[in-house]
Amino acid sequence: MMHNWFECKIRYEKVMEDGKNKKVTEPYLVDALSFTEAEARIIEEMKPFITGEFTVSDIKRANYTELFTCDDDTADKWFKVKLYFITLDEKSGMEKKSASNVLVQAADLRDAVKKLDEGMKGTMADYEIANVAETAIMDVYPFAGNKEG
Repeated sequence: MMHNWFECKIRYEKVMEDGKNKKVTEPYLVDALSFTEAEARIIEEMKPFITGEFTVSDIKRANYTELFTCDDDTADKWFKVKLYFITLDEKSGMEKKSASNVLVQAADLRDAVKKLDEGMKGTMADYEIANVAETAIMDVYPFAGNKEG
């Protein structure tokens, strides 16, 4: 199943740890068919969590081919991992690299690499990790309508 990921930025007044209100902008990832649907979905998802007004300040396409989630409580960060899949060009015998971005839910950088390797165990393709970077993404909302087991 192909996902269409959109990064939606939500701007609202957040009560900080010191009790003061501060305007913040937080990015979330939503699976949707269009920008319009992405906006509707993120508003729906955020309503229960935000008291007061909030705005969707930005929506942009996010190019992730795969998501590796985990239920571990310590894994509260999202890491963007750039992978190179290595294939052999039959005709020339040369190695070909194709880049792909995946998102990994993990506790830290080392954990992200570990979780990625675990998640990739089943793939036959050779890959190398080109880059791992922590994102500001707060949460991810896949399409809940079709849960395929």
